[in-house]
Amino acid sequence: MSRFQTTRWSLILAARGTPELARPALEQLCRIYRPPVLAYIRRSGHADAEDLAQAFFLRFLERGGYVSAAPERGRFRALLLTSLRHFLEDQRAQGMALKRGGTLAHDNATEDLADPGETPEQAFTRAWMGTVVGRAMARLQGEWTRAGKHERFEQLAPVLVAGDSDALQTLAVQTGIRANTLAVQAHRMRQRLRQLVRLELAQTVDGDQAVDEELATLRGALDQ
Repeated sequence: MSRFQTTRWSLILAARGTPELARPALEQLCRIYRPPVLAYIRRSGHADAEDLAQAFFLRFLERGGYVSAAPERGRFRALLLTSLRHFLEDQRAQGMALKRGGTLAHDNATEDLADPGETPEQAFTRAWMGTVVGRAMARLQGEWTRAGKHERFEQLAPVLVAGDSDALQTLAVQTGIRANTLAVQAHRMRQRLRQLVRLELAQTVDGDQAVDEELATLRGALDQ
């Protein structure tokens, strides 16, 4: 599909030899996907997640972390996660060096921040998908609002993901609209949401096939 050919990530990959062209698109992706980075850092047990996230993005942008991505298989999510792991390893090594030098006291407070039921990678993936779906929902809401159907969107949005038939029946009673009519509208909204999710993912990978692979990878990770 041609609409996937010009994306933020494809522009970044195409402009790797000219950083001044790639940086604006890269900065935009970094702003959008800040929540997964914060989720990973927090789940790793760092109390100063905001400061670490800021430092990470500054280093990522300054060092041109995207340059090493292979165009035929590069995914922004994977590159960002790998770069984040390396960054935190460097931070941990620096912290250990300071402790050995006697200039930094050991702080046990951060040890209680990590949830043993979810790994940092899982937290990252969950927040990543949440960002993707959230942006897709915002676009869907904008489309319905511009069509003069904001109220209907607000009514149907809660059942888009869950597909709750009881909720549709309740809504039918409340609005006086047939449940079948509402179900058809919800189905169309759900289909459009899937399209918008794919469009969001397309901004972080290169090519149609990569969108399918990324979606499958994310679904698999969330099902674990």
